[in-house]
Amino acid sequence: MDASTSWMIFTVVVLIMLFVDLGIFNKTPHEVKTKEALIWTGVWITLAMAFNGFVYLSRGPQAGIEFFTGYVVEKSLSVDNIFVFITIFKTFKVPLKFQHRVLFWGIIGAVLLRGLFIGLGSVILTQFHWVFYLFGAFLVFTGIQIALDKGHELDFVESPFIRFCKRVMPLTHEYHDKKFFVNLKGKWMATPLFLVLLAIEFSDVIFAVDSIPAIFAITLDPYIVFTSNIFAILGLRSMYFLLANAALRFIYLSYGLGFILCFVGVKMLIADFYKIPSLVSLSVISVALILSVIGSLVYEKRNGRKKNNI
Repeated sequence: MDASTSWMIFTVVVLIMLFVDLGIFNKTPHEVKTKEALIWTGVWITLAMAFNGFVYLSRGPQAGIEFFTGYVVEKSLSVDNIFVFITIFKTFKVPLKFQHRVLFWGIIGAVLLRGLFIGLGSVILTQFHWVFYLFGAFLVFTGIQIALDKGHELDFVESPFIRFCKRVMPLTHEYHDKKFFVNLKGKWMATPLFLVLLAIEFSDVIFAVDSIPAIFAITLDPYIVFTSNIFAILGLRSMYFLLANAALRFIYLSYGLGFILCFVGVKMLIADFYKIPSLVSLSVISVALILSVIGSLVYEKRNGRKKNNI
């Protein structure tokens, strides 16, 4: 199958699913319950795995493994985004029924930005091989920072970008239903909901700096990098509603994510001397993620027992 056909199939699948999501099932703003979030999380994961099968059959086993590894890495790092989403929504006191709308448009913007970053990254890595080492060192540094629990210190809500928007943009003081902009007395003004959307987009730009180099360490094929990245992002919204409360329970997850970034960074640094097989990378990443989650649940269970015995 030629490249243009592969890109067309991917684009059609994504557009259809976005239309079904927003145009049919989530046409009216509402509070997303756990059952609905669980169903949509399953739908997006199933769709990603089906597309993974398409990649495997059309491009071969190696491409299939690379897609799956990239998807797992991006999905794992997306948990960091969930912590930030929780902070943003709590700070701005966003009503539950409007959070889905903000995340939908935020993720659409993220898809466009990721496409731009991946395109630039592909060109840069092709023309300047030394950048590969720079990315590797950066991932190792970031992994250590996350493992030391310094990965969430950035205040996205009070970032210079958001403060600048508050100064130059006329804003209302209250929410106006699901609207991002309203016309008050003949003057168009942004609502706080639009400011929340900007904060979500800004946070994704920051996190893309980590996740995109990580996937380039797995493969330099722009098609695999982009499609695995986008499928992981598209399922992020439903995963947020599913894990928003549970995410805070995974106290060891930062160690797992930090290890994954360090491992991927080292893989980039030694790529010219030894190429770690994709299957080995997938195994190491999966085990690190599983162990961090299991460790967190075991700790919570033991801690809960101690509290009950007091």
